[in-house]
Amino acid sequence: MSLESINPATGEVLKEYDEHDDAEVGKRLERSARAFLEWRETSFRERAERMEAAAAVLRDRRREWAELMTREMGKPIGSAEAEAEKCAWACQYFAEKAERFLSPEEIESDASRSGVRYDPLGPVLAIMPWNFPFWQVFRFAAPALMAGNVAVLKHAGNVSGCALAIEEVFREAGFPRGVFTTLLVPSERVADVIGHEAIRAVTLTGSVGAGKAVASEAGKHLKKTVLELGGSDPFVVLADVDPAKAAAKAAEARTINSGESCIAAKRFLPVEEVAPAFEEELVRRMEALVVGDPMDPATQVGPMAREDLVDDLHDQVERSVASGATLATGGRRIDPLADGKGFFYAPTVLTGVEPGMAAFDEETFGPVAAVTRARDAEHALELANRSRFGLGASVWTGDPVAGRELAARIEAGSVFVNGIVKSDPRLPFGGVKDSGYGRELSAFGIREFVNVKTVWVA
Repeated sequence: MSLESINPATGEVLKEYDEHDDAEVGKRLERSARAFLEWRETSFRERAERMEAAAAVLRDRRREWAELMTREMGKPIGSAEAEAEKCAWACQYFAEKAERFLSPEEIESDASRSGVRYDPLGPVLAIMPWNFPFWQVFRFAAPALMAGNVAVLKHAGNVSGCALAIEEVFREAGFPRGVFTTLLVPSERVADVIGHEAIRAVTLTGSVGAGKAVASEAGKHLKKTVLELGGSDPFVVLADVDPAKAAAKAAEARTINSGESCIAAKRFLPVEEVAPAFEEELVRRMEALVVGDPMDPATQVGPMAREDLVDDLHDQVERSVASGATLATGGRRIDPLADGKGFFYAPTVLTGVEPGMAAFDEETFGPVAAVTRARDAEHALELANRSRFGLGASVWTGDPVAGRELAARIEAGSVFVNGIVKSDPRLPFGGVKDSGYGRELSAFGIREFVNVKTVWVA
């Protein structure tokens, strides 16, 4: 059996990768377990030296990695280069901060001396998606490896080249063999990997369905999980902002990574006073986006990563329109390269979207913006929280104090006031409700996969 990598801009098969059979998987997992026994004994300084070397490799070969990402999943080349740079930033950040985040802490008790220490767990299985093929992995791997764990990657099959390239980054940076390991296996074999005795914990970024399946399987074996799942992020526009400026940010927020991002804004909630002007400008901005060859630096929206994703997105648009939404622009497959082979979808705006429609209730993973008018700020808050998801949200207002007060009442893992939602190594990242649990990044993220051990001395 093989895993196939297809260029979504052209439909051509880039490469087929042979799956690792059970014997090879077992060998690699056992090697990871052995590597952990040595890696956990290294000092923070030793780990940091290698992590800083990984940052240097990412920067030195940034263009190479960017082109690989663009070929395999279609992200615009400028975004791909920025992704490689962000990975380097994460490596550097945790190289500098890990020791402080994980230093033993003294706690007063009835002992003569007591406190906690943070010890690594062992091999952590990371099940990662295709949309940010480098960043999703490094935001897990940098803190996990700095904590003394070792990493086992099961990446999405369509970005197998990226998976092997990431392993190459760590190898070139001088990490011992087995500290970072890639498994080329399909999703249906993940349960066996989770159950393997070498694996101590699991992290997944993916769909709600995948999260439930992984959590269930890990639960059978009593293994810790962190899940970052889907999102249907609200973008609240209050009456005291310039609707044209808010719409410009809305178009940008919706089309991050060609719209294929869990934290891309998806549900736009302007209050009635500014809604007409906001909608008009949002349509204009979406229509002006440059859709085309992702290798062209001028391209702002590339192809969707797979053909089935185009079909799924179009189905959501059609079902929303059939339920009463208005198609203001887009809503169709397009062919900007004039070859009929790429997986492109026109930037789309739906207005008059209401709860119960597909574009409101479901996660739309592509360049489709759904606009729902709110009567006032309180109604906008109600609509923002009327979702099974709770990953990110943004509030746009001329009053930052009021924005903070509203942010406190929004059910999401991150709320940005007058800013586009993004992940940052310095801040915790994750969701609530069907968007998952646990946190990545920051001090909170690095402590997810450690044993918080009490030490009590008489």
